Amino acid sequence: MGGILLLEDGRMFTGEAFGARTTRVGEVVFNTAMTGYQEVLTDPSYREQIVTMTTPHIGNYGVNEQDMESTQIHVSGFIVRKLSRRPSNFRSQGGLEPWLRAAGIPGLQGIDSRALVRHIRDKGAMRAVISTDGTSVEALRERLNDWPGMAGRALAYEVSRSSPEVTTEGKSGSLRVNLVDGGAKRNIGRLLAQAGCTVREVPLSAKAAQWMDDCDLLFFSNGPGDPAALGDVVQEIRKVVGKRPMAGICLGHQLLALALGAETYKLPYGHRGANHPVRDEVSGRVEITSQNHGFCVSREALEKIGATVTHTHLNDGTVAGFAHAAHRIAAVQFHPEASPGPRDSEHLVLGRFLALAQASEPSP
Repeated sequence: MGGILLLEDGRMFTGEAFGARTTRVGEVVFNTAMTGYQEVLTDPSYREQIVTMTTPHIGNYGVNEQDMESTQIHVSGFIVRKLSRRPSNFRSQGGLEPWLRAAGIPGLQGIDSRALVRHIRDKGAMRAVISTDGTSVEALRERLNDWPGMAGRALAYEVSRSSPEVTTEGKSGSLRVNLVDGGAKRNIGRLLAQAGCTVREVPLSAKAAQWMDDCDLLFFSNGPGDPAALGDVVQEIRKVVGKRPMAGICLGHQLLALALGAETYKLPYGHRGANHPVRDEVSGRVEITSQNHGFCVSREALEKIGATVTHTHLNDGTVAGFAHAAHRIAAVQFHPEASPGPRDSEHLVLGRFLALAQASEPSP
């Protein structure tokens, strides 16, 4: 059966449907990772996005429980050049196509994914509708026009946990990390547990006092949507600035910057993939990073508030990390916990971030 991807600028791509037979709207984006499609699909940061993989063959190693980065698939649709229907891997517990079908996620294969990616790169990420159930083009245009898009959307609330929970008990005297969940991937908790920390995950919607409760470090996670739409969260962060050491990744990086008085803006087509070069301005080392974000922090605004840019994205010169020594804050725009992606930057979680708490005196 055929399927359709209709973009808001009127361009249409057709291909072979797989996964669920349905119609979904979202922001169409592309990811340059060669592996890790299951981690991409289950990353809460991809909420309401239609993801196109630039690697032509997807699904060849199947899916398994160990590679889940959350409890469910979060994308609105999935597009590949060629779907591998016969996975071959000793860890495989099933195929990509039936897994998507069971989750109600539509997919398209056989389209000119290179042309689609070039279009997004030139025109920018945009609203789109993917349909695999035979819905008419006229009806698809109506669905597309009714969808509000990503700007101004506080989607992180939709993927955050609803109540606090201690997910890892460290040994007596271990560092206590409160992970503020705006859509946290599982590997963040795994790395903190590996470092011997006691990890308590708390909702993004909680109040500052709950965030600070019984911890040595506040860690703000990744997540979806527009950081500027989370004004309530920014106000709560401002209440704890200077009272606890704080670290953040991706959305957390953006929220911490906003709380300090910096600004964010939307990138034309975002940074998504497992091969983004970033220069660590502290060590001078260039690391290959895993990234997934459509918004960025203004360099000029960071400099005005006394923050130091610690990382630079080498593809376009945008800010990839900052620190504020006086407030004991460090954050990066990428995923040091990877999954998928290289592990070049894991040391930031296990070293630089935890060092903020280890070097600080307990606050009242």
